[in-house]
Amino acid sequence: MSTNVNGGGRKPPSAATNLIAGGGAGMMEALACHPLDTIKVRMQLSRRGRQPGMPKRGFLRTGIEIVRKETPLGLYKGLGAVMTGIVPKMAIRFTSFEWYKQLLADKKTGMISGKGTFLAGLLAGITEAVAVVTPMEVIKIRLQAQYHSMADPLDIPKYRNAAHALYTVVKEEGVGALYRGVSLTALRQGSNQAVNFTAYTYFKEWLRKWQPELEGANLPSWQTTLIGLVSGAMGPLSNAPIDTIKTRLQKTPAEPGTTAMQRISRIAKDMIRQEGIHAFYKGITPRIMRVAPGQAVTFTVYEILKEKLERSGPAALTGERYEE
Repeated sequence: MSTNVNGGGRKPPSAATNLIAGGGAGMMEALACHPLDTIKVRMQLSRRGRQPGMPKRGFLRTGIEIVRKETPLGLYKGLGAVMTGIVPKMAIRFTSFEWYKQLLADKKTGMISGKGTFLAGLLAGITEAVAVVTPMEVIKIRLQAQYHSMADPLDIPKYRNAAHALYTVVKEEGVGALYRGVSLTALRQGSNQAVNFTAYTYFKEWLRKWQPELEGANLPSWQTTLIGLVSGAMGPLSNAPIDTIKTRLQKTPAEPGTTAMQRISRIAKDMIRQEGIHAFYKGITPRIMRVAPGQAVTFTVYEILKEKLERSGPAALTGERYEE
């Protein structure tokens, strides 16, 4: 199935529009879904599966334990790192996706194939992973992995906040530590956005065909939310093992004389030997519960803000020339 990169004659959004609309959408998504991400990370780092006789801890119980031992604020550990990177992350995601689509589309007809849309999403995911996501996630995971109680002033954590974690990691491990797991992060983000954007684009195109009266206008918000939710759930199901290995790799310091690929291989082998194949899917439930509604929020808010900016924003936001 081919789609028109210009959305039926409408010009693609400018970089400024993507910066504001994507950044706003990302901030809303982070605030709404970060607790589920913290639960997911704790489940992926859990070693309870290695201990015979220990009951498995599901996402609800994990969340309750975090609140009980670390207060509700414990669910928001690492949020500062996410909020710092969310605006450039979303701006890069939407801007690069549009740019790659224009590059891969037929120059005469403006049409792009399904494979082209998939490749544009893949490249957009890799771009955001290298530029923003990997350093942001290293800091976020270090903060989320700390089991200290935020209610006890005497329980002093190693990393006090995102800025302190960034300073400490760079000081103790070097700048390279911020890019630990970059290959896995790029693979995860690339596959996520490839599946996500392709599904969302197709669903959006089908809904427009069924509702010709919406030609040239945005879909209703409830429809954008629904297709964002469905497309958002597809990525985690396709790359859960990658995300779990990445989380464990980024949580620990580097080992002298050991390459990243050697550590990835060892982590994977240890997980299979000690915890079984199911360990690769630890945290899959909260990850879907976090990513799917997160994408629903992202696409819905992005489409709303983009439309408002294109209707009333200055020429710099719409990409048009201003005329009296």
